[in-house]
Amino acid sequence: MSWMPGLEPTCPSAGSLNDIETLIVPRARDLGGFEVRRALPSPKRQMVGPFIFFDQMGPAEFLEEEGIDVRPHPHIGLATVTYLYQGEFQHRDSLGTDQMIRPGAVNWMVAGNGITHSERTSSSTRQNKHSVLGIQTWVALPEAYEDQPASFEHHGEDSLPMLEGEGKEVRLILGTAWGERAPVQTFSEMFYADAILQPGAKLPLPDGHEDRGIYVMSGSVIIAGETFDAGRMMVFRPGDPITIGAGEAGARLMLLGGETLNGPRYISWNFVASSREKLEAAKQAWVEGDFEHGRFRLPPGDDAEFIPFPGLSGK
Repeated sequence: MSWMPGLEPTCPSAGSLNDIETLIVPRARDLGGFEVRRALPSPKRQMVGPFIFFDQMGPAEFLEEEGIDVRPHPHIGLATVTYLYQGEFQHRDSLGTDQMIRPGAVNWMVAGNGITHSERTSSSTRQNKHSVLGIQTWVALPEAYEDQPASFEHHGEDSLPMLEGEGKEVRLILGTAWGERAPVQTFSEMFYADAILQPGAKLPLPDGHEDRGIYVMSGSVIIAGETFDAGRMMVFRPGDPITIGAGEAGARLMLLGGETLNGPRYISWNFVASSREKLEAAKQAWVEGDFEHGRFRLPPGDDAEFIPFPGLSGK
């Protein structure tokens, strides 16, 4: 739909640099063949709203027969989104899901009490040179939903709200913002959006959310006369009207936030929970490896191997 005139910024960009509560410079990690930049969790900030994990994958280039092989591994207490700009993954999980992840689509995997999944470059993609660029995000579940059964939703890019006009294109991936709602079933108030801004274009952050942040994927943004280049995450003070301006080369942003959870979240490996006891129970279930009768199953069609708990032997 066209950009709503009522959402056009009527104020200058963020009034001062004091509007930025936290500035995060992601840490680079080599995962064997490609690099990720981790913005969340960080020493300065564990979460932005319910978002507890935020990785930029790539850009990575692969030759023929090469690709990414993330073997089956478990999750609890969170929901995941892999959002791609380039490339594709084949997602399989213990629910029996076999779904290609492609640019612009949303694949929402709710781990709940436990799920196992893998992400691999498909055999067809490996036949040629290819590249991957995207964002992997975890959303921590409210305590009331941590132990619910796992589920999976796929929504193609055409089903997601798109706001256009005045030099900007904004696709709403999750939650509510700018008067729109994404089709994904979420369990707390949040927003997650992909925005492309032409040089000089301005974008108001959605109001009505307790936490709000942006990640500069490419280009640069201007806030209170200061330029922030790609690879920076900014979290803003709640309540204040904030407008982001694109730099001379434009910008591509991921916007994220929402209501904060009712208590701390603990992380151990791929597990997120409101208590350390839940983490320990999940760890023991995975270490026991009873994939026929235990808490976790392996994905049908990708059950020949799995990632062992760090520091322990496994298949």
